[in-house]
Amino acid sequence: MKKLLIVAHAPSPNTLKLRDAAARGACHGDIENVSVTVKAPLDAGPEDVMTCDAILLGTTENLGYMSGALKDFFDRSYYSVLEEKQGLPCALYIRAGHDGTGTRRAVETIVTGLRWNWVQDPLVLKGAWQDAFEDQLEEMGMYLAAGLDAGIF
Repeated sequence: MKKLLIVAHAPSPNTLKLRDAAARGACHGDIENVSVTVKAPLDAGPEDVMTCDAILLGTTENLGYMSGALKDFFDRSYYSVLEEKQGLPCALYIRAGHDGTGTRRAVETIVTGLRWNWVQDPLVLKGAWQDAFEDQLEEMGMYLAAGLDAGIF
């Protein structure tokens, strides 16, 4: 059984909808050999990364940067997983009130240092809330889990 870890900051009802949509997609009925664990960044740590086969990161755009909670997750996990988890398949979504550029750059810099493997371009959900954001996250979660299930990554 492969393990997908979703680490997502969800401080509002809308961001909680996004995190739930990603998990719903990852748990699609046609995906048989993937277990999904969903954690808030402050509850996740290096032991979770060490036992997963792929990771989906989610954050809000906070002052042009990732959430402090996701940064804390990276601060606590970085050196503990650096050597053993190189090549970890990963994806990212950003709930951005503005353009998400600084947030994306910050996470990409850390992921590059970790030598994780992007399996999808980061998804930046910009501007006012749209219900279609949930569909995009459900698809992203499904893509990641299906790729693990099929042995693509």
